[in-house]
Amino acid sequence: MSNNDIFQRIRHTFSLDDNALIDIFALADVTVSAEQVAAWLAHDAGDGAELSDPDLASFLNGLITLKRGKSEGEQPKPESNLDNNKVLQKLRIALNLKADETLDILRLSDIHLSKHELSALFRKADNKHFRVCSDELLQGFLSGVHQRMQSAEG
Repeated sequence: MSNNDIFQRIRHTFSLDDNALIDIFALADVTVSAEQVAAWLAHDAGDGAELSDPDLASFLNGLITLKRGKSEGEQPKPESNLDNNKVLQKLRIALNLKADETLDILRLSDIHLSKHELSALFRKADNKHFRVCSDELLQGFLSGVHQRMQSAEG
């Protein structure tokens, strides 16, 4: 799953316009232009720019600040290497989800995990119980969050 796809899905799920996206980056102390946002959103059409790992990490850090408030101390530094596990973890933090809530969201997309399987997604990569978050699982999570948001609005 590309960073641009994740970015677009989050935008759609939370009904964020371009100005809101720019504001979220600003919450992570990153300045982006409307042109950059437009290029990232146009990436799948073949004429846009690829969203880098540090840019997506900054956006997700800003989303955490938006949803949970600014934390005490220094703003977290964006990761230079971002994988599906880290994206899932940042989204879970932003949405303040407990394990049961995360499992419920995954079930909305017909993904059934145990609590142990879920916790394995959030372990360090060198842990023997670590499990890689697949594109399918991350897509299912994003889809489940979207469904949950839609039902909350309706």
